[in-house]
Amino acid sequence: MKENYVIGIDFGTDSVRALVVNANTGEQAGTAVAEYTRWKQGKYCDASVSQFRQHPLDYLEGLESAVSRALEQSPEHVRENIKGISVDTTGSTPVAVDRNGTPLSLLPEFAENPNGMFILWKDHTANAEAEEINKLAHGWSVDYTKYVGGIYSSEWFWAKILRTLRIDAAVREHAYSWVEHCDWISAELTGVTDPLTLKRSRCAAGHKALWHQDFEGLPSNAFFTELDPLLDGLRDRLFADTTTSDRPMGTISQAWADKLGIPTDVIIGVGAFDAHMGAVGALIEPYSLCKVIGTSTCDMLVAPNGEVGHLLIKGICGQVDGSIVPGMLGMEAGQSAFGDIYAWFARLVVEPVRTLLGEEAAQELSKKLLPHLAAQASQLPVTEKDIIAVDWLNGRRTPDAKHTLKGAILGLNLASDPARIFKALVEATAYGSKSIVERFRNEGVPIHQVIAIGGVAKKSSFVMQTLADVLNMPIKVAASEQACALGAAMFAAVAAGVYETLPEAQEAMSSGFDAVYQPRPEQSAVYQTLYQKYLQSGAFLENEFLQKAAAVPANSYSDTF
Repeated sequence: MKENYVIGIDFGTDSVRALVVNANTGEQAGTAVAEYTRWKQGKYCDASVSQFRQHPLDYLEGLESAVSRALEQSPEHVRENIKGISVDTTGSTPVAVDRNGTPLSLLPEFAENPNGMFILWKDHTANAEAEEINKLAHGWSVDYTKYVGGIYSSEWFWAKILRTLRIDAAVREHAYSWVEHCDWISAELTGVTDPLTLKRSRCAAGHKALWHQDFEGLPSNAFFTELDPLLDGLRDRLFADTTTSDRPMGTISQAWADKLGIPTDVIIGVGAFDAHMGAVGALIEPYSLCKVIGTSTCDMLVAPNGEVGHLLIKGICGQVDGSIVPGMLGMEAGQSAFGDIYAWFARLVVEPVRTLLGEEAAQELSKKLLPHLAAQASQLPVTEKDIIAVDWLNGRRTPDAKHTLKGAILGLNLASDPARIFKALVEATAYGSKSIVERFRNEGVPIHQVIAIGGVAKKSSFVMQTLADVLNMPIKVAASEQACALGAAMFAAVAAGVYETLPEAQEAMSSGFDAVYQPRPEQSAVYQTLYQKYLQSGAFLENEFLQKAAAVPANSYSDTF
C-alpha cells in the first residue's frame, strides 16, 4: 500500500506544534514545537488591562520552524508523500488586514502597533463593546445572539473589532477587512489571502462572529450601523458563506512548498479552532463531552441535528451545524481560566523567592512547586468545611459569559496552608466544569461520557481525579500528547482526498485512550455539598458585582469592583 502522510499544525497560546502522521495507520512520523519568540518576551501585552496580542511573525516563524524540524525527524521518503496540511488555532483571534489580506502589523508603519496584531482569545479589553452588542441584539427584531447562548462575549470577533476601530484611528483608516487566525494562516499557506475570496471557517464564523444560515450569513448592516456607524459597510468586506474543515482551502504556494521542502500539490484544508479539531482527534462522538484542558478549557459536544437542533441552549459559546463534525450540531462551552489559575498561584508563591534569592532559586522552585502541592493536596481529606474558591480569576466564559467577574477564595483561617489553598483552587476549576455539564443537562442535552485532552489532562492525576469526583462521572484521557494536531491531521487527510469522510479518518488514525479516572463515591458525595456552596458563593459575588456596576455611570464603564 502506498503511504500517504499529512501534517497537522496546532497553534496554541504559547507555541505552535507540528505533527507528521501516516494517514493510513495514524503512526507518528515526526513532531516539533516552536515557541512564539515575541510572546515569550511579553511583548505587546498588558495583563493589568487584559490586553493580549500576538505578532503574525511569531506565527509565520513558528510554523516554518516546527514543520521543518518535524519533517527532519521523519524518514526521507515522507516529504515526497505529504498529501495535505490542516491548521487549528486559538480563537476568537482576529486581525485587521489590508485589501490584500496582509495583517497590518506586517506593514512597516504598524510593525509595533498592538492594534494591528492578532487579538488573542483571552484579550478582554472589549468588555464594554460586548455589553453593547448584547443590549442591542436583545432588543432587535432578530436576536442575533440566540445561537451563541444568548450572550455575546468580549473574547469574540465583533467586540474586538469595534473596540479597535474606536481607539485607533490609523487602524480604522487602513483596515479593509478582518480575518480569524485559523482562516488567515491557512490562506497564507496557499498564497491567496484576498479577504473577499478566501474560504472562512464554519467553526470560527458560527461560534464567534454571529454567522448562521438563518441570518443568510452575518447580521444585517443595519444592525451593525446602529451599534456604531464605524461598522457601516464592513459586513460587505467580510463574508456571507462559510466552509466546514473537511474541505480544501486550496493548494500550497510555491513559496511555502520551497520553505518546507514538500511537493507543490499538497492540499491545504480549511482551518478551525484548536478545541474543535482536538475533539475530533480524541474521537468525539454524540453526547460525549470532550474537555480540552490547558490554560483555559474548551468543552466540545456533538449531537445529531434532528435530535437537538431545535433547542436554543442558553449561556454557551454557540451551536453550529458542522463546526466540529460535518453533518452534526457542534456545541461549545468552556472556562476562561483553568491551568492559568494554578499558574497564578505558583507565581504568587515563587515571586518573593525570585526577589529575595534570585532567578536560579526561583526557577528551581517553579519546577517542583505544583507537583509538590498536588502530592500534598491529594493526601488531604475532603470535608464539608473545606475552603471554597470561585474560578472566575479571568472572568466567566460559560455558563452565561461575564468576563468582568472576579474570582475569590472563601473560608480561610490561620490553618490555611498552601496545599489546602491549592486544593481549593483545583476544586474550583472542577466546580466550574460541573456547572457547564449541569447547564447542558438542564437545557435538554444529555452527556453520556467525558473525554479529556490537553496538557493538564496528561500531566496531573490529582486534577483529573478531583474532576472525576466532582462530576461524579468517569473521564477518559486521550492517548495522544497532541490531540489537537492529530485532529488537524485527520481533517487534512479528508481535505486531501485520502478519506471520503471524517469518521473514516478517525477510525484509521486514532491513538485511543491511555487512562480512565473513576469517581470515588465517598468524595463525590461530599463534593455535591461543596458544589452547592460554590454556587452560593458565586451568586453572592455576582450580586455584589451587579450592585457596584449599577452604581457606576454608563459613560464610565468599569470592570472592577
